Amino acid sequence: MAKNSATISKSNKIKSANWQFWVIIAVPIIYAIIFAYIPMAGIVLAFQDFSIRKGIFGSEWVGLRYFKQFLTSTSSVLVIKNTLILGIYSFLASFPVPILLAIGINEMRAKRYKKAVQMVTYAPYFISIVVLVGMMMQMMDLRSGIINVFIQKLGFSPINFFGDPKIFRHLYVWSGVWQSAGYASIIYLAALSGVSKELQEAAIVDGANRVKRILHVDIPAILPTIIIMLIFNCASIVSIGLDKVFLMQNSLNASVSEVISTFVYKVGVVNSNIGFSTAAGLFQSVVSFVLLVIVNRVCKKITENSLW
Repeated sequence: MAKNSATISKSNKIKSANWQFWVIIAVPIIYAIIFAYIPMAGIVLAFQDFSIRKGIFGSEWVGLRYFKQFLTSTSSVLVIKNTLILGIYSFLASFPVPILLAIGINEMRAKRYKKAVQMVTYAPYFISIVVLVGMMMQMMDLRSGIINVFIQKLGFSPINFFGDPKIFRHLYVWSGVWQSAGYASIIYLAALSGVSKELQEAAIVDGANRVKRILHVDIPAILPTIIIMLIFNCASIVSIGLDKVFLMQNSLNASVSEVISTFVYKVGVVNSNIGFSTAAGLFQSVVSFVLLVIVNRVCKKITENSLW
């Protein structure tokens, strides 16, 4: 009897000692439920001819009409095409850069120079999208921008960076690489810090130079991290955010800058066609989920590393 009471007392102490942990976990869980899962009930609007006056329960059901309209209309096909091109371009440009940057920083031996490079590459991430686009507009202004002033000094004609559809994608992608590469490299630097020193020393003894040590020791060691980030990046190919594209968009580059997120905003908020915009947004989410599952399965078969 005394033994049972002692066990119960010990169990209660363990539970009371862990309450802080459950409080910390509860905060993000509640946040996710309120802002991620509860709003998912709104996807029913994609199947309704939604009317604010009638509400969700009184609006007429239209089935898959908006999905068919989105997938068959000429404007929607252009929007999907622009989203895929911009997403794939962003993925191809932005995915390898943080890995290369992390390897380069990890190979630096001068600590002060290493910290300076880290600070300079991390800093752009903390610039807001609005400020970043504003800086770009000021620097690339057709008449007074410092870049066009320099171009004119060289004897060339000024370039309308934000008005030329051929330049928009390059401008969007590489400004994003500049802003996010340093911050994205943190996870790879953390993985590289766990690479076995014994393996490095053994490779040096075997005569491997720095490049060979990177190829045969460092990269295999961080490969699981690379695969996980690859899966997440592939899943976000069609999930291009609204803010930066919308801020950079104008009537001159709209033929290449109109993506699903801006289309959803204009159709749903500006034109008040809630059902159609919800269908377009749901299509984007479903494609992202399908990409996540497919890439995860492929990576699991090839490398035996995956999310699940």
